[in-house]
Amino acid sequence: MAHEEAMKQLQSLIEDVADESMKEAFKNMHQGNPTATLERFLKARDWNVSKAHKMLIDCLKWRVTNDIDNILSRPIVPAELYRAVRDSQLMGLSGYSKEGLPVIAVGVGQSTYDKASVNYYLQSHIQMNEYRDRVVLPAASKKYKRHISTCLKVLDMTGLKLSALNQIKLMTAISTVDDLNYPEKTETYYIVNVPYMFSACWKVVKPLLQERTKRKIQVLQGNGRDELLKIMDYDSLPHFCRNEGSGSSQNGTIQNCFSLDHPFHQMLYNYTKQQAVLMESVSPIIRHGSVHVDVPEPDPEDAKIAETIESEFHRLGKNGLMKTLSGPKVDG
Repeated sequence: MAHEEAMKQLQSLIEDVADESMKEAFKNMHQGNPTATLERFLKARDWNVSKAHKMLIDCLKWRVTNDIDNILSRPIVPAELYRAVRDSQLMGLSGYSKEGLPVIAVGVGQSTYDKASVNYYLQSHIQMNEYRDRVVLPAASKKYKRHISTCLKVLDMTGLKLSALNQIKLMTAISTVDDLNYPEKTETYYIVNVPYMFSACWKVVKPLLQERTKRKIQVLQGNGRDELLKIMDYDSLPHFCRNEGSGSSQNGTIQNCFSLDHPFHQMLYNYTKQQAVLMESVSPIIRHGSVHVDVPEPDPEDAKIAETIESEFHRLGKNGLMKTLSGPKVDG
């Protein structure tokens, strides 16, 4: 079936949705561009209309049930708690590519996810997704005078250790939320600062990925600086891709887009606090504490990938490879 025909079919199926709250959720999702949203869900299901329709309906139900439309008016408070989340879930916006795509930096290897409850990490991740879709991408589209609906992600594997296994459940939950409710939002994943352990896992995981996903992943040499400079300016490079010695980081925190002090996180946090004030003026029963969000069941294929990573990590641990990574072992 031609892509155009698939789009028409999905569009008419979505127009048939009678539930008002689901209609409202769809509006909040597409931000004035329903076609691009329908296309993302079709791409994610290889242009199979009935599968894309089910995926989109499930997503709208998830948004309504978990009140995702209002998640940006639920700031994580107090600020010390939010800072702890930011210090242990390393993610931020480092800038824009030359084509205007937001560049999202993720510290995969050094995120510890151990300073707050799981709910807060999930809430914070979804808030970043929603802020990207409702604020960052519309602003980029306006600035670059074309519709921009995707971003680039640069994943830093520095410090990846076996202890990452402790977080695999949470990381799987986060990626399941992304795959099922924010599909096709990332144009390309650039993976940098790759330790041996990642390479070993990558060999096993790569064959399990769908072609569509494989094409999006690029493992770069070293910190990836030279490759990334072809598509973005130096100012947009994530801090972990720069070759500066420690001496030259006089404004290190400001350059470090993971930090709560970085302008992006300040803007996002202030935005959630302003939205909370607006919400309270409308309905003063705002609750503090973490938001509980249901995590959908992962696709069987994705569940298999998570299991493979887990068993590969265990295998590497048993083979004593960790000794070579962590230096000589005291006490034999």
